[in-house]
Amino acid sequence: MRRVWRTHAPRIRGPPVYGQPIRGTAGHGPAIHGMGERAAHRAAVTGMTTADVGGAPGDLGGAAGRAAGGPLAARKAPPSRRRMLAGWAISLSLAVLLAFGIRTFAFEAFSIPSTSMVPTLNVGDRILVLKAFFDWHQLREGDIVVFTHPPRDHCRGPAGTDLVKRDIALPGQTLYSAGGILYVDGRRLREPYLPPHDPLGPPIPGATRQDPFHVPRGEFYVMGDNRAISCDSRFWGPIKGSTIIGRVVVLLWHGDHPDFRFF
Repeated sequence: MRRVWRTHAPRIRGPPVYGQPIRGTAGHGPAIHGMGERAAHRAAVTGMTTADVGGAPGDLGGAAGRAAGGPLAARKAPPSRRRMLAGWAISLSLAVLLAFGIRTFAFEAFSIPSTSMVPTLNVGDRILVLKAFFDWHQLREGDIVVFTHPPRDHCRGPAGTDLVKRDIALPGQTLYSAGGILYVDGRRLREPYLPPHDPLGPPIPGATRQDPFHVPRGEFYVMGDNRAISCDSRFWGPIKGSTIIGRVVVLLWHGDHPDFRFF
C-alpha cells in the first residue's frame, strides 16, 4: 500500500509596490525665470507646479498652494486612506480565495512516501496534480494518476490513503506479460520512462498471450514504476475512472532539490 500525503500550498504574499515620486524644481530649487505674466497668474491661482504631481501633501511649494489645498485636502485625506485600506482588504481577500480555489478545484500538491514509483518519483518528492478540467476519458497510456484507495487492496500499509501509479492499459484494452515484458493489445508496451532491463516482478495474474486480461469498460490497469515491489493492479485489479482524483502534471521537488519537470 502506498500513501500519498497532501501538502498545503503556500500563502500568496504580495508586498505593495510604490512608484518613485516625481521631482520638480519649483519649491525645491532656484526659482524658474522667464515665466510670462499669464503663466505666473495661473500658477498662483491653481497652486499646481510640476513638483505637486505625486508629491507629499506638505510639499506644495508656496502660500497659494497651501491656501488652495489646506482645509479641503485635510477633509479629503481620511476618505482616501479608507479607500486605500478597503482596496488592500479586497485584494487580500481575493488572493486568499484564489489560493484556496486553486488548491481545492484546480491543482493539489502531494508528497510521495514510498518507493513504488522509483526511479520516476522518489520518497519525499512533491508533485502537482491537475484536478480542474480533468476528464478521465482523455487519459493515455503512460499518464501518472492519483486515485482513492482501492477497496480490494490488502497490501501492507495504512488504508484509506490516496495512491499514485502509472496508467498501463486503458478501458477495453487487453494486457498480458511474458518474459518480464508487458504487452497491450498484442504489442510490446514502450516505456521510455523506465531504465533498460527493469525487472517486472509479479506477472499479470491469469493472463497469457492466448488469453490476455481484458480491462473492463470505465476502468484502468495501473502499475508502479518500481515493478518488482509495487503493490498495484496485479494485486487488487484495475481501478474505476471515477476514483481518479487527477493527473500528475509537474514534479516540484525531486530528491533534495527543486526540479520542475512536466509530465
